[in-house]
Amino acid sequence: MTGFDPKADLHRYLRSAREALLWKLDGLSEYDLRRPLTPTGTNLLGLVKHVALVEAGYFGATFGRPLDDMLPGLDDDAEPDTDMWAAADESPDLIVAFYRRVWAHSDTTIETLELDAPGAVPWWPDNSGVTLHRILVHMIAETNRHAGHADITRESVDGAVGMRPDISNLALTDPAQRQAYHDRLQKLAESTRKD
Repeated sequence: MTGFDPKADLHRYLRSAREALLWKLDGLSEYDLRRPLTPTGTNLLGLVKHVALVEAGYFGATFGRPLDDMLPGLDDDAEPDTDMWAAADESPDLIVAFYRRVWAHSDTTIETLELDAPGAVPWWPDNSGVTLHRILVHMIAETNRHAGHADITRESVDGAVGMRPDISNLALTDPAQRQAYHDRLQKLAESTRKD
């Protein structure tokens, strides 16, 4: 049996979540990457920009290693929710390249520090107990949360679903079966209507 390495396990989960989020952009037009698909404006490219900026902060400034070439979006004077969409001059390639630079910067922080290394999150009111371990867990949750948003958003664009390109993570993969399943659930929902 191999040794237990909690930091390596956590890092692996973070890497997997990052890849899942970025995979949701594959093969889409710039229009489909940018268009808001919820009443709150959720869009695929904005989700990636948001997660990149958040990760840059948590593994950068939190541990005294701020990233030099940050995208705008989290500054105090930024327009509200600027981190949730890409400006006209922020191409998909620019956002993805930025996210990959953030990965490299974050990975260096993770590889260099011990799990119990202390940090301070400038935007948290209470910094007691902030460690690399806590930030890793927080970023895994944050990245997976937004990967879930991206999964549903991508499904709304073109019906593509799944956890990874090689694993759909769905029991019903045949489109006809999925439609029948959807229709059954719709009928069940309609049977509960009171109006």
